[in-house]
Order: sequence, then C-alpha cells, then structure tokens
Amino acid sequence: MRLLTLVALACSAWAQLVPEVRGLANQGNFAAAEKLLNDAAKSGKGPEWLEAYSWLARGALNNKQYDKAEQYAAKTREMCLAELSKRKLDAEPRLPIALGASQEVHAQSLAAQGRRSEGVAFLQAELKTYRDTSIRTRIQKNLNLLTLEGAPAPPLAAKEWLNAQPKALSAYRGKTVLLFFWAHWCGDCKAQAPILAKLRGELESKGLVIIAPTRYYGYAARGEDATPEVEKKHAEKILAESYSSLARMPVPIDNETFMNYGSSTTPTLVLVDRKGIVRMYRPGKMTYEELSAKLRDVMTAS
Repeated sequence: MRLLTLVALACSAWAQLVPEVRGLANQGNFAAAEKLLNDAAKSGKGPEWLEAYSWLARGALNNKQYDKAEQYAAKTREMCLAELSKRKLDAEPRLPIALGASQEVHAQSLAAQGRRSEGVAFLQAELKTYRDTSIRTRIQKNLNLLTLEGAPAPPLAAKEWLNAQPKALSAYRGKTVLLFFWAHWCGDCKAQAPILAKLRGELESKGLVIIAPTRYYGYAARGEDATPEVEKKHAEKILAESYSSLARMPVPIDNETFMNYGSSTTPTLVLVDRKGIVRMYRPGKMTYEELSAKLRDVMTAS
C-alpha cells in the first residue's frame, strides 16, 4: 500500500510540473521555471520533464525574447533527439509534444527576426523527416502559418462526406469560402458554430460559402475505439445536435486534407477569396467581431 501511495504521489507531481512550468514561463519568470525543472530532474528526465522543459521555449517566444527562445528550443531538440536514439517518437504522447514545440519555436523565432525563409526551409526539412509520424500535422501548421496566406488554397478531397456532397474547391470560384476544420470531440468547435451561423445568415447572399472538413480519429463517444463506420455515425449525430444552425453545410471527411492544411488545432479557420487564394489561416477559434471584420474586408477587396 505504501508503495502504491508513493507511486501515486510521484505521478501527481509530474502531472503538476507541466502547468506550473508553463505558467511561470509565460509570465517570463524563467529562473523560477528552471528551478522547478532542476528539482524535478533529480527524479529523472522522462517525457513529462521534456514536455515541461519545452514550455521554456514557448514562454520565451510568447514574451518575444527570441534569442532565449531559440536557446531553449535548441536544448529541447537536443534532448528529444537523444531520446529518439533509444525509442520511436510515437511510443507515448509527450515526446512528440516536446519535439514539435522545439520545431515550432525555432521556425517562429526565425520568422519574427526577419529570417522567414530560413524558418520555412527548416520546417520543410523537418516535414520530410517526420512525415510518417504524429507531428506531421503540427509541422505543416507552422509551415502554413509562414507560407499559406497569399497562396492558392490546397484542394479538398471528398471521397466521404456528411450533409451535401462537397464540390471541388475550384468549383466555388467567384464565391468567398470559409473552411471550418472541426472535430466531433472539440468543444471550441461547438462554441464557434453560432458565430459561423450568424455570419452565414448575414453574408450568404453576398457570396459566402462555409465548408466544414473533418477527419477520422479512431474513436467515438467517451473516447472508445471505433471503426470509421461507427465514428462517421457518431460525427453525424454530433453534427445534428451541435451544428443544426449550419444545416446544408458540406462536410468532407478526409485525413489527408486535414494534414495538408495543418489542422493540428481545432477549430482551424481558413478564408479563401473569390480567386481561390488563401487570405487568412487561423488555428484556433475566433470571435464574431474578429471573423466578421476579416470576412468583410476580403469580400470587399476580392
């Protein structure tokens, strides 16, 4: 019993390490964050420790301390690669988070310092290396953040769908298309739905089309493993319950499309103008005011 209690306490301490380091790093209190990490390292530097350490890099980036961010990112990457000499990347979920953070911070720090082309080249090389791993989509997201706006929108695959059968994206030329990448388990996606419905009501007559790509995750209700057929029925149920205000919205289902658009964050919102050019790429939810302003600017200009 004592052994089980000690194990439980140790697990609890590790669980608190990531949020505590994240909070301190985002506040810019790197000395206190490093002390926490050094104390925790006495028990070993496992994947949880590496994920916590990666928040030093992210915190420095958030505080626009780019030299410090690059130093922390480089150290995170060095330690992750050392781990990868002993195991596969996706043996558990925390090492991919840490490595992905190091890639993200390095590329974004370069771009913020006027070295965008170096950041793009770095991410392109990382994408080739890690294309068959769980961090592919995150790398693509960061590459898209640096390159996708002003470029032609990647095509949408539509071998499967919910609601109306989607057309090819090129068939919507002359319309303004808002792509809403969502997941059946995503609470922020559900919160975005009323905003999208309101904007569609205001702007559909002026040429706005909303398309909502999704993908299979391998599980359905309560996180239980599911076949594609079962998961599709579950997604259809969620769509009817939580997105009824967006009836008729085409919902293509394709994992590759999600990865090509770098939708590691849900929702991801992508605005495509009447000529098929991406004018906004935004991982994460948006307020009505933010999205309305961007939509109206693009619809007026294009």
